[in-house]
Order: sequence, then C-alpha cells, then structure tokens
Amino acid sequence: MRYILSSLLACVVSASGAVASQFDRPIPQAQSATAELWYALACLSLIAAMVAVQWLVSRR
Repeated sequence: MRYILSSLLACVVSASGAVASQFDRPIPQAQSATAELWYALACLSLIAAMVAVQWLVSRR
C-alpha cells in the first residue's frame, strides 16, 4: 500500500502544471524547390512501378 501511495504521489507531482512546460506548436516551413523535385520524381517512380506490376500480372 505504501508503494502505491508513493507512486501515486510521484505521478501527481510530475503531472502538475508547475512542473510541466508549455507546448509550443511547430511552425510549418515552406517546401523548397529541391524537395518538390524529389517528390515529383518519387511520384513518377511510384506510377512506373504500378504500371510495371500491372503489366507483369496481366501477362500471367
């Protein structure tokens, strides 16, 4: 019983507002041209892979 009360007290103390820091929301950054290029290449690669799979499956 003593261990339960001490662990409960530790949980209450650690969850109190005085101990917790305030959450700062992350600010989204603009996407760079390089990231857009890599995203476009990834999309085209995914489409090419899907076409290749469809072609291989239809031949069976």
